[in-house]
Amino acid sequence: MNLFFINTFVALAYMGVQGRFTLSGFAVGFTLGYLALWLTQPLYGESRYFKRFPKTIRLAGFFLLELFLSSLRVFGDVVTPGQISRPGIVGVPLEAKTDMEILLVANLISLTPGTLSIDLSEDRQTLFVHVMYLDDPETFRQSVKEGIEKRILEVTR
Repeated sequence: MNLFFINTFVALAYMGVQGRFTLSGFAVGFTLGYLALWLTQPLYGESRYFKRFPKTIRLAGFFLLELFLSSLRVFGDVVTPGQISRPGIVGVPLEAKTDMEILLVANLISLTPGTLSIDLSEDRQTLFVHVMYLDDPETFRQSVKEGIEKRILEVTR
């Protein structure tokens, strides 16, 4: 059985024992389940779960930070007089190959205020992104490749 599902079951069981079905209860139960599975790892051998899960948390944290910073930038543009945006469309070459990897990159870019995934080239090698604040296209490409795409590939591969 997949360790993620076992961990989720432990978290749900923990909430049932506590008699409170809350997000914080699930988080505590999930953390306790993760620690228990990690301690008993020699019983069932090596698993990618213990390598992927921290990378998934790192991806979520990175995305939340980017979401916060870009929201502040858009908010600042909205509340100040004049227009400081410099919109543009940038083609970002992708290392992501599978449908899931491309989907995650495109959707996380679109969820970030100020950016929107527009199209994917027919050869599936380039993602076209509309950027609200485009200072330098090459800098934006590098920020996508070294930021969100790199972290997604760490989780999926």
